[in-house]
Amino acid sequence: MPRILKCHVGVGPRVTGTALVTDDNFSARYDLDRIRGIFSRPQHKLAGESYVDRVLVVNTAKGGVASAWMLHEMASRGMAPKAILFNRVNPILAQGGALANMALCDRFEDGDVTGLIQTGEIVTVDPARGEVIIG
Repeated sequence: MPRILKCHVGVGPRVTGTALVTDDNFSARYDLDRIRGIFSRPQHKLAGESYVDRVLVVNTAKGGVASAWMLHEMASRGMAPKAILFNRVNPILAQGGALANMALCDRFEDGDVTGLIQTGEIVTVDPARGEVIIG
């Protein structure tokens, strides 16, 4: 039976994909090899993992304006996550998600999203409804 998580209304289209989860933070500028589509910073908990076409579930966003335009650049090359779910996102990354037409949500009612979703689970992100359906 699917579980439904409620969150703040987000941006981007409704998408379904496989979750990639960490309680680490996220920077499109410093954590990723955007050409190869993997987490490349050795200290990141997802180092070596591909984020392409995954529903990325992370704690919070790091970085500034460069991270926002990088989401758009990654999406334009087909090398982006399908969606990013945050416990808390900053306004710059929210704008980046909107610019990239990437599903992006945060502020989950049931608590820490990195503990509510497991890597490998199939999730549907519906930003307009503020819902994430697991299963």
